[in-house]
Amino acid sequence: MSTASVTVTRTIAETRAALAALPHPVGLAPTMGALHDGHLALVAAAARECATVVVSIFVNPTQFGPGEDLASYPRDEARDVALAAGAGATLVFAPAAAEMYRDGAATTVHVDGPLGDRCEAAQRPGHFDGVATIVTKLLTIVAPDRAYFGRKDAQQLAVVRRLAADLDLPVDIVPVATVRERDGLAMSSRNAYLTPAQRAKAPELYRALLAGRAVAGRGPRAVVNEVTARLVIGFPSRLEVAADPDVTRRPAFSVDYVAVVDPDSFAPVDDTAPGVPPQSLIVAAARLGATRLLDNVAVGETTSSTCPPDEPDPQAGPASRAKE
Repeated sequence: MSTASVTVTRTIAETRAALAALPHPVGLAPTMGALHDGHLALVAAAARECATVVVSIFVNPTQFGPGEDLASYPRDEARDVALAAGAGATLVFAPAAAEMYRDGAATTVHVDGPLGDRCEAAQRPGHFDGVATIVTKLLTIVAPDRAYFGRKDAQQLAVVRRLAADLDLPVDIVPVATVRERDGLAMSSRNAYLTPAQRAKAPELYRALLAGRAVAGRGPRAVVNEVTARLVIGFPSRLEVAADPDVTRRPAFSVDYVAVVDPDSFAPVDDTAPGVPPQSLIVAAARLGATRLLDNVAVGETTSSTCPPDEPDPQAGPASRAKE
């Protein structure tokens, strides 16, 4: 099937047949659809470096746990195909679940160690088995030269790098920088679940991570305490201060975890150390109502906040904001 300038395939056989006629290098941007600018950055990066760009659109059931949002996950294939084509996709692989998991399938890919049992793995048992299995299948079906994954899902990126290395898959795993809204919120398909009030609070996750990075010289424990306090206690926005000058703090997030980890193994950084190695990641997951948000920052990053000029400094506390 051809839609404008992009070919859409539904089966493994037709995907392989279509790719056999297309030039290398081949780049793959795996997605679950509900595309936003973060996904399109993966596609655009692949288009800059590859002659053929494949975008997979598949809501993978094996990475969802009981009670999670498999049934309600946003789906709009026509919109996604159009966006992928506009960003430079050559081919969209959009299989049904029955094509990817046939009757009798009994193989799961599992990555062991801290990657498989800490942070997201501990909060969502079996999630990374589903991720590792579907990514391995996509890499063997498409056989790309390069595959593009966002840094926003840092543990997923590390899992994929580990499985590609351990299974000797001939593919370069290419990380792509997190894409953020103007107020700093990391783009995610699940942001659509946020109510207006929750959406207004959501950027505080990123701001808390920046505040944690600012105290990294005091060690991992100080970082975790700083981020956790800002998420649990909360700080008011400029609008809230303008409406009520006496407002100082209010409960905000329900925190699943905050950790300082090695970016490759997700092993925790020694919390007795006097400082934090610059390559370390500060990772966090927290909930606003029913919506779960993930984000991370690298300790050694020097990029400034993505907040627009009319928003408060993400690293400022309530006292400095109240003076603005």
